[in-house]
Amino acid sequence: MKAYRYILAAGLLGAATLAQAQVDQIEVWAAACANCHGTNGHAQPGMEALAGKDKDELLQKLLDYKSGRKPATLMHQISKGYSDDELRALAAYFAAQKK
Repeated sequence: MKAYRYILAAGLLGAATLAQAQVDQIEVWAAACANCHGTNGHAQPGMEALAGKDKDELLQKLLDYKSGRKPATLMHQISKGYSDDELRALAAYFAAQKK
């Protein structure tokens, strides 16, 4: 019976570690956006703030940059470095930030 507890505890610890690693990776990706869009999407005047924006709208913009449908100076190049799932995660991250 004790062996099951250890196995369950190890599984839960592994899942928690994996979840933390996932969050940390998204934060790393988001940090790369800070030069233009500010820390956690809180941009300085003159730049587009991402914090608290609608997740679906952010994702659509990112996908439009990636495909070339939306013209840009840098974003069309930057967005091509991410998979659609990674862009989806970034959009969700910024949407979850307080304005």
